[in-house]
Amino acid sequence: MEFPLAVIIQWLSDLLLPLVRISSMIMIMAGLGAKTVPARIKMALSVVITLAVMPVLPPSQFVDLFSFGMVFVVIQQMIIGIAIGFASLLLLNTFIIAGQILAMQTGLGFASVVDPANGLSVPAVGQFYLILSTLLFFVFNGHLMMLKMIIFSFETLPINGQWWVVDSYWLIINWGGWMFATALALSLAPLTAMLVINISFGIMTRAAPQMNIFSVGFAFTLIAGLTIIWATLGNFVVQYEFQWLKMTELMCNLIGCTV
Repeated sequence: MEFPLAVIIQWLSDLLLPLVRISSMIMIMAGLGAKTVPARIKMALSVVITLAVMPVLPPSQFVDLFSFGMVFVVIQQMIIGIAIGFASLLLLNTFIIAGQILAMQTGLGFASVVDPANGLSVPAVGQFYLILSTLLFFVFNGHLMMLKMIIFSFETLPINGQWWVVDSYWLIINWGGWMFATALALSLAPLTAMLVINISFGIMTRAAPQMNIFSVGFAFTLIAGLTIIWATLGNFVVQYEFQWLKMTELMCNLIGCTV
C-alpha cells in the first residue's frame, strides 16, 4: 500500500498542530497542570486526547510543515491553548487571593505551607481555599468543559496560519482585574467582622490600659478568625458557581463562540 506525500503531510498536520494546542492547555490548566502531575503523564494524556478527537476535527488548512511559517503557526497554537488553560487558573487564583487576604488580616498568615502546585510558601488558609476550589473544579466537570472548549476552538479558530485578534488578549487582562475585585468581595464580610473586633480591642485598651492586649488579643483574634472563616464558608460554593459562569463566558469570548 502506497500513500502520496500530500496525504502524509496532511495527516501530520492534522495530528501535530492540534497536539500543540491541546498539550499547551493541559500543561497549564487547573488540576492537571499542577507541578505534582509528571510531565510524561500530561504529554501522554495530550497524545491520547488528540488521537481520540482527530476524526471530528476539521482538516488543517496549513500543511507547509517544513517552512519558516510553521514556527509562527506553532506559536499561535501554543498561545491559544495557554489562554484557554490560563482562564481556569484565574478561577482558582480568585479564591487563593481571598484566602491569603483573610490569613493576613486574622493573624493566620504565620501558618504557612508549601504549595505543591507552584512550589511557593503560602498561608495555610489560602492553601485550604485552593484545595476546595480544585475539588469543586472537578465536581463541576471543569476538566470536561476545558476539553469541550479546546475542541470547539478548532471550529471557531481553525488552523489556517492567520493570527489571533488582539482583542482576545485584553479579555484576559480585564478578567484579571475582575479576579482581584471578586477576591476582595469574597473576603469583605470576614474583614468587616475582624475590623469590628480590632476596634473593640482598641476601646478595651483605652478603658483598661493595664491589660496586656497583645497577649490576649492575638489569641482571641486567631480564634475569631477561624470562627468567621467557618461561619462564612457556606458562601464559598455560591461564589464559586458565580465565578464558574464568568470563567465559561471568558473562554467562550476567547474562542469566539456564544455563551
